[in-house]
Amino acid sequence: MTFGLCIRSGLAAISLFATAALAQPCLEKNLQYWQAFPPGGESDLSARHQQAVLRKKCAAIETIVQYKAGAGGALMWSQMNSLPGDGFNVVGINLPHIVFQPIEGQVQYKTADITPVFWFHYTPDTLVVPTSSGIKNFAEFIEAAKKEPGKLSLGGSGLNSANHAAHERLNAAFGIKTIYVPFKGTGDMTTSVLGGQVDGAMTYVPFVVANKTRVRPLAVAMDKRHPLIPDVPTFKELGVNWVDGAYRGIGVPKSTPPEQRKRLSDLWMALNNDPEMKDLAAKNGFELINVGLEQMDAFMKERTQLYTEGAARLGLGKK
Repeated sequence: MTFGLCIRSGLAAISLFATAALAQPCLEKNLQYWQAFPPGGESDLSARHQQAVLRKKCAAIETIVQYKAGAGGALMWSQMNSLPGDGFNVVGINLPHIVFQPIEGQVQYKTADITPVFWFHYTPDTLVVPTSSGIKNFAEFIEAAKKEPGKLSLGGSGLNSANHAAHERLNAAFGIKTIYVPFKGTGDMTTSVLGGQVDGAMTYVPFVVANKTRVRPLAVAMDKRHPLIPDVPTFKELGVNWVDGAYRGIGVPKSTPPEQRKRLSDLWMALNNDPEMKDLAAKNGFELINVGLEQMDAFMKERTQLYTEGAARLGLGKK
């Protein structure tokens, strides 16, 4: 099954599952929502959106966002199974990170140790430079990179992450050599990009939206141009079939019972279909998807195979 078919199946399933999801009772206790990246990045922003909509739906409880950042998310993910499996602890998870990192072999978890219950959105890869840069468009970026190989530096969120993979893909696809500079998260990266400590970044559309007067996007990895940045060409227009980015979702400790996993999956489905959530996503550059427990096995099998092949091509596997 292709990703497109998988997502279409997920969208078709909404009509079957949305009614049940909307009927789900609110949680009886506060929800602990653990983040693997520091405040200020896309994962944090999406968690805050969900926190706001959950507050509206379930006024009697709090969604407590907590942070355990480090190692490109691996610190949190290696410890998530030590959390109580009570249905009141969820962890923000990311693809391709949870596939790439175990392949690299420097983390204390395996992809199979992660238990996803819902994938809620996707953020397209985007190449940006600060507005202070002399590089005005993608052609000028390639020209500068080829003129002085290894001089241009691009920031990104984490090692063996979506940003890291996109950076390697950029180099390979266009025959250039740029340097990747990893940060703990997008929030940490922002100051360096805006201050010119790095020449640009391989990041996501929400970063462009949040810094629209301070960064210049050069290309975006989508089928069609993004409505929030309509003047920015796609990589497909630039000659490379590149439609990808980072996927964000929630996972739970393995000890979480099936009925609690289902309850959380349905709750997140209801959040994604709330008009306020759709509006927040559209304004901030998030592309909503709905991959719940019913589609999870097929989705993860396909994504794992795709990223395993990609890791080998990009040199992210064990040497």
